[in-house]
Amino acid sequence: YHPAPLSEKTPADTFVVEISALYKLPVNYSIASGDEKGYFIIHPSNGIVRTSKNLELEDFPVNFKVRATDSSNAAIFNEVEVTVEVMDENNFSPIFPSSLLEERLPENSPATQIVQLKAQDNDTGRNGFLTYGILNGHELKFRINETTGILYSTAPFDYEEEPTEYQVVVYAEDDGIPEKKRGYCTVVIKITD
Repeated sequence: YHPAPLSEKTPADTFVVEISALYKLPVNYSIASGDEKGYFIIHPSNGIVRTSKNLELEDFPVNFKVRATDSSNAAIFNEVEVTVEVMDENNFSPIFPSSLLEERLPENSPATQIVQLKAQDNDTGRNGFLTYGILNGHELKFRINETTGILYSTAPFDYEEEPTEYQVVVYAEDDGIPEKKRGYCTVVIKITD
């Protein structure tokens, strides 16, 4: 038996799986081995397995054996393995160390690296895997490397002819399940004469 993965936030007494033995007489179900930490309970007559307490992600997957025993003769039984997996929830949003940065860029600079942005996400695995992007409309003047978080200008600026300040809103997005989460940082870029 390999039931659908459970969330790490699954409360106690949640249905996991129903075990059913084909036998001409009534059977008693029990967990025979493999659930040393006592995460699961099984109803002795209907074979329904439920969680017995909160699940600790690092203990999973758990493989345990369920035994069906002839209710009048304990020497007659059979066992089946059950594998339960737990999904890591996307608990945290990415966070930049500062939500506002100020950078200076001399006019007439060729396309250049301005600043490397680095967000933190306290999730593990894909829930903590970050990509970077630019949220607002200065895509023609700036670009960001989606892996490294390095913000670049894409062309020289003219102090006299163009705005002397740009506010670039950058986001970091995780690859979370079931939903992706974002954190934001505003980079104020001042063009200097």
